[in-house]
Amino acid sequence: MNRWLFKTDPDTYSWSNLLKKSKEVWSGVHNPLALKHLRAVSPKDEILIYHTGKEKAVIGIAQAVSKSYPDPDEKDPKLAVVDIQAVKPLKRPVLLSEVKANPKLKSWELVRFSRLSMMPVTEEQWREVLQMSGK
Repeated sequence: MNRWLFKTDPDTYSWSNLLKKSKEVWSGVHNPLALKHLRAVSPKDEILIYHTGKEKAVIGIAQAVSKSYPDPDEKDPKLAVVDIQAVKPLKRPVLLSEVKANPKLKSWELVRFSRLSMMPVTEEQWREVLQMSGK
């Protein structure tokens, strides 16, 4: 099982939208590195959901319920999507400023490549974020 962080703009699609759905197609990834990561997603992989924009915080946990597959709404066969479902919100959001201030997370792509829309999360990073959230 792998772990990931998926970013979303809460003004476009928020955590609360995901909570209302039993399953959602995660689409809109165009960056080549993010697409490479998205193609590596497998069912049961765990996902941190991160709100961009004004919030800039990790706010919930989701799970992949499918392998990645070609985006049915796009003509470009290189574009992929994956089906996910909400698992639970974090006890409290973990702000980007807190992540950046934590020396244990300084090498994370969230800090180093802030514009990347989805990225891997190591076991250590996962545990640290959950601990910071109060879980």
